[in-house]
Amino acid sequence: MKQVFKRPRSLKDVSFHFCPGCHHGTIHRLVAEAIDYYDLRERTIGVAGVGCSVFVYEYFDIDVAEAPHGRAPAVATGLKRALPDRIVFTYQGDGDLASIGMSEIVHTANRGENLTVIFVNNTVYGMTGGQMAPTTLLGQPTTTSPYGRDFLQNGYPIRMAEMIATLEGTSFCARVALNTPANLMKAKKTVRRAFEMQMNNMGFSFVELLASCPTNWGMNPLKANERVEKELIPYFPLGTFKERKGTDHQ
Repeated sequence: MKQVFKRPRSLKDVSFHFCPGCHHGTIHRLVAEAIDYYDLRERTIGVAGVGCSVFVYEYFDIDVAEAPHGRAPAVATGLKRALPDRIVFTYQGDGDLASIGMSEIVHTANRGENLTVIFVNNTVYGMTGGQMAPTTLLGQPTTTSPYGRDFLQNGYPIRMAEMIATLEGTSFCARVALNTPANLMKAKKTVRRAFEMQMNNMGFSFVELLASCPTNWGMNPLKANERVEKELIPYFPLGTFKERKGTDHQ
């Protein structure tokens, strides 16, 4: 019988422990497929942020460095500058990247560091108890905003992709979702494109992936996917916000 679907070489043969309906496993596969597509496994280094993203080292069959909370872009910068022939990517959640790590991500992008950031946005702190994140939507209840996020007290959800796209050092910046097969196929191409930009020495590349967190959202996986469509995408529109053309990082 012909095999038509298999585990990417860059993923280990282990069982995922993420909550049912969580999109982290899907995102891991997309990243691993991109690494395999370009035959990069032997020269790729991942940098794991703190949160659910920290388990990258358990699933990817590549070298992985673990960074303090929010500091993955700084660690990745050091690795890429010391080993410029390696492909370096960070894997970060919204609490890690958009809160304590805001300074690191902005300055890394602004410097145009030739690395790739995989940013998982599920609008909540996933691992540490479901607290409000910088991306939590208005009215969304969390453990620290039980009556819903209020802009008078907490400000507005931050649109990271749009912000990063304004920085001169950014070569590629896009937002995708994982809630439908069509969006998944677009996400696959986008993640691949981000790695391609790094391979071509084009500068900083950034992919934001809208993901579900059924456990902390208090809903089943099907309802969580519906929430991505009805609530997340209207506020965080999908698309490519910046793509540098040419052959080299200017």
